[in-house]
Amino acid sequence: MIKTDIVIIGSGIAALSVANTLCKNGRKVTILTKSLKTSSNSNLAQGGISVALSENDNFNMHYDDTLEAGCYFNNSESVMTLVSNAPEIIMDFINSGMRFDTDEKGNLLFGKEGAHHINRIIHAGGDRTGQMVMKELFSQLNENVTINENEMVLELRVKNNECGGVVTRDEDGNINRYEANYTILATGGIGQLYPCTSNDITITGDGLAMAYRAGLELSALEFVQFHPTMLNINGKTMGLVSEAVRGDGGILVNQDGVRIMEGVHKLKDLAPRDVVSRAVYDRYLSGESIYLDISNIYGFSERFPYVSEICERNGVDLSKNLIPVRPGAHFHMGGIKAKPTGETSVDGLYAIGEAACTGVHGANRLASNSLLEGLVFGKLTADNIMSSERIAPSFEFEEADAEIDRLPSKNEIQKKMMKFIGIVRYRNKIPEIIKWFESFIPAGVDKPFGRVNLEKTTNQQMEIYNMITTGYLIAKAAFERSESLGAHYIIDKE
Repeated sequence: MIKTDIVIIGSGIAALSVANTLCKNGRKVTILTKSLKTSSNSNLAQGGISVALSENDNFNMHYDDTLEAGCYFNNSESVMTLVSNAPEIIMDFINSGMRFDTDEKGNLLFGKEGAHHINRIIHAGGDRTGQMVMKELFSQLNENVTINENEMVLELRVKNNECGGVVTRDEDGNINRYEANYTILATGGIGQLYPCTSNDITITGDGLAMAYRAGLELSALEFVQFHPTMLNINGKTMGLVSEAVRGDGGILVNQDGVRIMEGVHKLKDLAPRDVVSRAVYDRYLSGESIYLDISNIYGFSERFPYVSEICERNGVDLSKNLIPVRPGAHFHMGGIKAKPTGETSVDGLYAIGEAACTGVHGANRLASNSLLEGLVFGKLTADNIMSSERIAPSFEFEEADAEIDRLPSKNEIQKKMMKFIGIVRYRNKIPEIIKWFESFIPAGVDKPFGRVNLEKTTNQQMEIYNMITTGYLIAKAAFERSESLGAHYIIDKE
């Protein structure tokens, strides 16, 4: 048994936000990540951070935009907690050394993205915000933090509604058991359940699957946000084209130059992402080629260096001012039910970032609220932990006997999810994918996709098992919500 004070699963912005506050206050933290510490969606994030810091903005306006984008399905208290704490926490981050983009006088530059009624998005390095923020957060960690790379967390040690740590397998194949006073799930979203996604290759719904097996309460799983502008090269996704491009004047057009969002929504190309994604996807399915026209953007390569780099790397001639795009899975509004302070339905177990569902995003996340969520709720979670004195209960964690006998391929899962639980869902078809998932339930588990024998399961098998578990749960949630709402767009019959 390895004993530690606080164990964090994941190494994205939420994980590092909570770790920074804890370690600076003398708390010992162990970060576990199944791949490299830089393998996270946060590191890939091009968009910025939405925060009411400009003279003509305030957090009540940010609150209103967040609720409107989320179709008023949001938890209003969580939203107010996020937006009201954001200005102070972001300014503290700036004062600690973080540099966001400014004008020649040193004033913060504010951009605009979909569903915002005012310019309130701050960036770093143009479209390299996530990378720059993560670099700064890593630099601020001190000797109280230990990061174990290539160590996959397999199971949460939960008994009698109390968490006592985790079970892992390290890169040498050793099964390790951690006893921790506090366990924090910061495992990110579910993007790799789909064939076209902006998410890092490691993001396979592990946190949700582990939480489900441990008996945690989950919420709003049916709400999966698709980003309308993924770089599309011969039918393959080669990266994300930031929404900030449309915020700076980019326009969605088809091969004939017809504006796709004309007459669809009052905000046109800056409508909420679910609206734009459906409009683009409808054109895509009808055989049209979709482009982002950037002819209105002056100095595009300087303004968007990362987008320019991935375009040029993939043979897109930016002098023609047309970037080929299509929609792809981007962000999961659902997750492990948690408070803004990270607490879940299990004592000693916290969830933060995209893995959590605090209700702040409602049915559709407002652009650039995700990096903000990681920073703000990470700080509030750390504050909550520091205000308590918990000692992990010592208990024997009963090993499961069930074995995985067969699994589908990742490619099979991705195709099925896009067909049945994609941008548009058909309610009469969803039982087909639920039944397909159920065909892989191992014999002898305590519940559908319950715990299995870890010694007889490889990391690769566990990752796919997590994918089908999470896909199954999302499909069931999608079937149960019969009305369309935000990112969950469902039609009764095909």
